[in-house]
Amino acid sequence: MPNNREAYRPEGASDVKRSAALRISVILVTVLAVAAILYATLSRSGKESAQLQSGQSADRCTASAALAAKVAPLAQGEVAGLIVSKAPAPAVDLTFFGPDGADIRLSSFRGRTVLLNLWATWCLPCRAEMPALDRLQAALGGADFEVVAVNIDTARLERRQAFLKEAGVDRLAFYADPTANVFQTLKRAAKATGLPTTILIDSEGCELGIMSGPAEWDSEDALRLIKTMLAKN
Repeated sequence: MPNNREAYRPEGASDVKRSAALRISVILVTVLAVAAILYATLSRSGKESAQLQSGQSADRCTASAALAAKVAPLAQGEVAGLIVSKAPAPAVDLTFFGPDGADIRLSSFRGRTVLLNLWATWCLPCRAEMPALDRLQAALGGADFEVVAVNIDTARLERRQAFLKEAGVDRLAFYADPTANVFQTLKRAAKATGLPTTILIDSEGCELGIMSGPAEWDSEDALRLIKTMLAKN
């Protein structure tokens, strides 16, 4: 004789449970399949987008290689330390404060040749170099060229303007990054090891050369090099 539990079990209960389990399994398989398709589609789209952007960047700097070839022989004398790239690539798009205190991106200078310089008041070679950068800006600065000297002091910020005044630097626009992130970004990209660091960027926004250490940027050697770049515009 069946026990009480067996006596009161609804007829067909096992079939109902099996049917419910089957439906759940089908739903799970469907969800997983849809997720896999979406993942594959998005991954493919992301890769294609990255490849397209990479190709566009490479195309943008193709013409810069010819300019770099013209500039390379001019890296001599007072600017012999400039390492000119044989395969120019887009410059790292740094962000720092502009003269008005608002954020500005390096890419916003595209269309102009830029001599990007990182400096600090505590860097003695930087202090010696700043007047020459100021004179370079006075000689060639304008719609086609700018010396973008970015200060990276992180403390006692009042010293920056005082130093510039004492050094007689009055032609350079004041750019700054009190977090020094611009230096760290370039360091991670193996483009900066110390101060001063100077990067030469053409009007296409492509990096043509890097200088580690100070230089006489208002010398005949430097002026000849910059004028060669400007002749392209």
